Amino acid sequence: MKRFHFPLRPLAVLRAHHEQRAREAFATTVHAYVLSEEELARARARVAEFERAVTAGRRERFSPSVEAQNFAGYQRECAAQGESERRVLAARETMDRSRTAYIEAHRKLEVVHRLEEKARAAHRLSLAREEQAEFDDFAGRRHFARPAPFHS
Repeated sequence: MKRFHFPLRPLAVLRAHHEQRAREAFATTVHAYVLSEEELARARARVAEFERAVTAGRRERFSPSVEAQNFAGYQRECAAQGESERRVLAARETMDRSRTAYIEAHRKLEVVHRLEEKARAAHRLSLAREEQAEFDDFAGRRHFARPAPFHS
């Protein structure tokens, strides 16, 4: 029985390595995206808290210096929220690019796997044909090796 040899095996190993690296890069970018989303949620919560504090402070005594400080703090938090939103968008774009790279690497690996499966099937078919030819040859030799039946 011939042993199966796939000539594209080194390519399959290389593509599997690329696919693994792309998967890890995608996982890293997904993690960064989730962290940026969490940071944005915290920034939005801080802005909402500032808004509640500012409106609650207006019900009490009005102090221009306190209001100016609160407004400056509110502006800083709004700017931080805007920066968080930009980071989320950048993280999403990076994640989409790495997802595309992973899908492409996975597709290339699957192409090689399908080629290997086809080569294995062809190899099995070839072996089955050789085996059948051997059986046919053996049966033919046995048939002709028997003495002819005696007819009277």
